[in-house]
Amino acid sequence: MLVLIHLLAVQDSGELLKGLTAVGRGIVYGGAAIGPGIGIGLVVGNAITAMSRQPESAGMVRTTMFLGIAFTEALALFGFVLAFIISG
Repeated sequence: MLVLIHLLAVQDSGELLKGLTAVGRGIVYGGAAIGPGIGIGLVVGNAITAMSRQPESAGMVRTTMFLGIAFTEALALFGFVLAFIISG
């Protein structure tokens, strides 16, 4: 505990804030990437199941799958932008 206090005491002004901001940005973007990753996995998995059950509708299912992937990936981009907004 004493070592931590000493390390905080020798920091330049604003250095701790910059470090914590970088950690916060990483956590925000990491959290924002988890949801779309799971979502894309579900979309693609269900599309493959649908195509295997009814191969004649594979074209329509594939188009819908790509739309679902694009909308889900937009959430990750929002998280990426939010991480930059946090940094100021």
